[in-house]
Amino acid sequence: MPLFAFMLVPIAEMWILIEIGGWIGALPTIALVVVTATLGLSLLKRQGLSTLLSARQKMKEGSIPASELVSGVMLAVGGALLLTPGFVTDAVGFVLLIPKTRQWVLFKLIDRFRDKIIIEGEFRHLDDRNF
Repeated sequence: MPLFAFMLVPIAEMWILIEIGGWIGALPTIALVVVTATLGLSLLKRQGLSTLLSARQKMKEGSIPASELVSGVMLAVGGALLLTPGFVTDAVGFVLLIPKTRQWVLFKLIDRFRDKIIIEGEFRHLDDRNF
């Protein structure tokens, strides 16, 4: 399946770019790709800084910034997709960069892999009277 997607995405990108180029012309299509990349990088910078500050705050409070780490990975993937020329990758990249849609994707991933997450460790039971 990943190999199929790896082959299908560039074909879809080329097809859509050719279609849009036929409707509005080559130069406006190229300009639109450049504008989406520039807008995406601006959004990536802002969201990345916000996520970094949130992670620092959680670490100061002594908690683990797990959601911030996952958001950081999603931001990196979204930024890489926005730098890839094409409208399909731009759409997915913007979904990963916008906070509400990124949170929705995160919840869907958690729901999908909830049964596959295994946390291993050891524990000791302490009696409350020994404190």
